[in-house]
Amino acid sequence: MQFNHVVTSTESGRTLKSVMSHELNMSSTMIKRIKLYGTLEVNGEHATVKQILCADDVIFASFDDDVGKLISIDNIPILYEDEYFAVVNKPSGMVTHPVHGHLDDSLLTALNPSDNPLHPVMRLDRETSGLMIVAKTGHIHKLFTEQKIRKIYNAAVFGHWDPQEGSIDFPIRRRPGSVMIRDICDINDEGAHECLTLYKTLAYDEDLNISLIEYELKTGRCHQIRVHSTNSGHPLIGDGLYGPCSDDNPSEAYPKAEELDKRCGRLALHAKKITFIHPVTKEEMTFESDLPEQIRNLSPKFLDHLTGELV
Repeated sequence: MQFNHVVTSTESGRTLKSVMSHELNMSSTMIKRIKLYGTLEVNGEHATVKQILCADDVIFASFDDDVGKLISIDNIPILYEDEYFAVVNKPSGMVTHPVHGHLDDSLLTALNPSDNPLHPVMRLDRETSGLMIVAKTGHIHKLFTEQKIRKIYNAAVFGHWDPQEGSIDFPIRRRPGSVMIRDICDINDEGAHECLTLYKTLAYDEDLNISLIEYELKTGRCHQIRVHSTNSGHPLIGDGLYGPCSDDNPSEAYPKAEELDKRCGRLALHAKKITFIHPVTKEEMTFESDLPEQIRNLSPKFLDHLTGELV
């Protein structure tokens, strides 16, 4: 990776390390790697990080951490890729990181052809499908974490929302005694995190009593949509942790739940759309992903809505 920067008048008099850290957003680890293994020059000559800079000095920094081109796999479409990051479409049923039992079949393992690690900018649950940004270096990952990424999800849920759009702002914490389950709680409870989710009804099937919902995350907590939706009375179809047929959050409110869970065959949650600023070019970028057929085929009303979107 290479960096070029022309020192401004306001940066004049500062050390090279200060400019690298604050203007180029480099971490201390990255600066150390460049010092030890890369190239660091000012005006074409070797420089140290303690060098005092003048206006119009040209900084050049580089080091070799090239991941290279990602491996193209049929079940993981790559929607966009450059030297800095990729946007991919994760399938349902695939873990993001290598974990016990999934050391060889995670998303990162499948995509990465080199020993240099990939850095997922967001993480989707194993059962959730859809858009993910995967940074090729820790530096690019750091730049992504310093901006707000707009994230839109679609989900099929039980019941009819009233009102049909609004916000959910229940705090969430880990359920005591559980590693996985989250619950809503009081903000003053130990381990509580503020959470805000916006929702909008896209379609409703009266016969099946299910809805297609658009969610926008304003915070990014583990299981946020699933917990907020369940605790609003509208669990997601196919949710083995929070749905009516689950062991941890069972409910008899929706008698068709078992049938619809089987018909869908997965968690009915999909990361549909993301919008962000390219961390290097500063271009605004938007990507969308089609709703998987297991979700859209649950109801003809869902198909009608999706067809209308395309008109």
